[in-house]
Amino acid sequence: MSVSRKRKKELRRLQGQATQLWEAQQVLVGEAANVAREAGRQLGHYNRETVVPTVQDKYEKYAAPYVDKGVKFSRRVYSDRIVPAAGAALGSALEVWDVANETRAGAAVARGADVVRKFASKTPVVEPPKKGLGAGGVIAIILGVAAAVGVLYAAWQTLRADDELWVADDPLRAPEE
Repeated sequence: MSVSRKRKKELRRLQGQATQLWEAQQVLVGEAANVAREAGRQLGHYNRETVVPTVQDKYEKYAAPYVDKGVKFSRRVYSDRIVPAAGAALGSALEVWDVANETRAGAAVARGADVVRKFASKTPVVEPPKKGLGAGGVIAIILGVAAAVGVLYAAWQTLRADDELWVADDPLRAPEE
């Protein structure tokens, strides 16, 4: 469908008006952002200069004395009642533990002495095992030597000079036989 020249002219004018309106809105939004930024800055100044000092003053006047009393009372209860009671309980528990260990150790020594005396005459004397190289040690040495020889032989085979193993300098030429 073709649009008449008159309609095209009206559409271009309408498009121009829409573009002007869009640009005006962008300018307006930019100015609104500037105003909001300045309002936030002023609110920060007001907060620092007026609100914070007032709140601190009221806290120092009304709440701080009660908070300080509570902290002092807590410290006193902690240091005068809780710590000594816990220390006494812990000390008593450790003392009971020590007494139990001493009693157990003394009883074990007494039982051990009785057992040693009782079985000393009945127990035959056992000779300590022989010290020396056994069959397992000899086999391990033989296997170790064989492995070392194998590694040396493989290294010699890899590093020996063999003309047939080298690549020819001229890849296009056939090897001579």
